[in-house]
Amino acid sequence: MNNHSLDRLLAAASQYDASDLHLVAGVPPAFRVNGEIIIADEDALTETEVAQMADSLLNDQQKRKFEEEWELCISLLHRAAGRVRATFYRRNGHPELSVRFCGSRIPSREELGLPEKIDDLARKPNGLVLITGPTGAGKTTTLNYLVDLINSERRCKIVTIEDPIEFVHENKRAIVVQQEVLIDVRSFNRALIHVLRQDPDVIVVGEMRDHEAISTALTAAETGHLVLATMHSPNVPHALERIIGVFEGSAQRQIVLQLSNALQGIIAQDLLPAADRTRRVLAYELVVATNAVRNLIRENQLHLLENTLQTGRKDGMVLMDNCLYDLYCRCLISYDTAVSRARHPDRISRQRA
Repeated sequence: MNNHSLDRLLAAASQYDASDLHLVAGVPPAFRVNGEIIIADEDALTETEVAQMADSLLNDQQKRKFEEEWELCISLLHRAAGRVRATFYRRNGHPELSVRFCGSRIPSREELGLPEKIDDLARKPNGLVLITGPTGAGKTTTLNYLVDLINSERRCKIVTIEDPIEFVHENKRAIVVQQEVLIDVRSFNRALIHVLRQDPDVIVVGEMRDHEAISTALTAAETGHLVLATMHSPNVPHALERIIGVFEGSAQRQIVLQLSNALQGIIAQDLLPAADRTRRVLAYELVVATNAVRNLIRENQLHLLENTLQTGRKDGMVLMDNCLYDLYCRCLISYDTAVSRARHPDRISRQRA
């Protein structure tokens, strides 16, 4: 394999509408298409071939960092595939990599399958809007959709902190300043503290990872900024528990009060195989921060949140199980898929009966 072969693989991935390309020694190149791994009909890659392809994508500074830390995630603009996110790691002492394709445009809300209420959250003047879900659930795509919506509608300044930048936003009505960790800023935490001095209206945090980032983001949301952020968490209650759980003692009580005041909404999402297996379909749970929701957070009664979601449909709230059942009724996903992803499978079984 040479650089021409890497270009060919990246171009082929675009033709197949693959979301990822995996280059692993000992197996042929592999594409992820509609959530499933498809092995290319080619010879298995050798360790030397994978190392050469990885080396061709890195500059000298990135090579040194990878040699020191053995892990690296970067974004780059490739002539064959456009903007991609490349993740490098080591196995058996040798480099391997996976490539995520970022796409050249942001799909519409209808194409993504997002609810109308998500637009209302993006139009809030301040507070915290959180996007959560497992890896590969489309969180970054939803985040970029919200940024693009604000960019199209408001005369404001948007500052993003990303690791790495996956989609480059052009200035529309807003000014968009995108900063990448380890290129423009040293860390999420330091960047979040400094960003408050840049006169932003909207702050976008690629991922809230620890107590420092969470605390700073909540403070920004309380002091007149709209903060959009993502978090790795399977559902809404778990996301709230994780935010609160990283703090202890009196600090935890302070965060609970800040969260109950600053939160505007949370969308927890997942991508499921479509019934016809030709694509993936978005399933989501949506919480809008009504007075009832704020009280549950303030009183630490998150176990009652599901009941509030059930009764909060008029406010635009959606329970994941209800979303799954709706997708099944519209023939977008199979019954087995709906039941396997449901929090309470018997609820879907009863509705079907």
